[in-house]
Amino acid sequence: MYIVMLGKPGSGKGTVGKMLTESLNLTHISSGDLFREYTKNAGEIGKEIEGYIAKGELVPDELTIKFVEQRLKEDDCKNGVILDGYPRTIPQAEALDKFLEENGQKIDIAINLDLSNDDIIDRISKRRVCPNCKETYSLDYKKPKQDGICDVCGHELIQRDDDKEETVRKRLEVYQQATGGLINYYEGKGVLHTETLSNDSNKTSKDVAREMVEMLRK
Repeated sequence: MYIVMLGKPGSGKGTVGKMLTESLNLTHISSGDLFREYTKNAGEIGKEIEGYIAKGELVPDELTIKFVEQRLKEDDCKNGVILDGYPRTIPQAEALDKFLEENGQKIDIAINLDLSNDDIIDRISKRRVCPNCKETYSLDYKKPKQDGICDVCGHELIQRDDDKEETVRKRLEVYQQATGGLINYYEGKGVLHTETLSNDSNKTSKDVAREMVEMLRK
């Protein structure tokens, strides 16, 4: 099964995607994590990618397609994947469809998590991450037991540059310009499922993931 997670930055697609991964035994691929890992070991190209991410801009299609397709060729992707943060543009979606078709596969469902810009800014600006084990926290609803310290590995938590409010606003502008068209793209293919969310709602990411698993198993 091949699943695409859609939604603005901070909508929860990464969290829901990881929960679906565990329930459906699929591989979770985050383009953001791929790029952040690559910037550590890729010299000048890595610095170029890091520059795009830090400014809230999209990494160019050519680079993005190359790295994601390379990841999809690895053995742990043979039984299916959940793609989080990819595709982000129509050319990326078209390249993904072509790649999957050449390998006898297709996108089974595109899950769109719909959250307002105000809720997004509130969520992301309060997010903290562990640079060591990648565990994510929120100053509102998922606080670490010890302030500023990761519960899992004990490393000091950070606020990523791309999670700061000014950058978040830029990321939302970029999303609307480049990624908004993906909703229509997957709707036209008959595989889009939209879940409307709100910070004031009692529905948690676990609730959303549970509903998605039940739907997909049917």
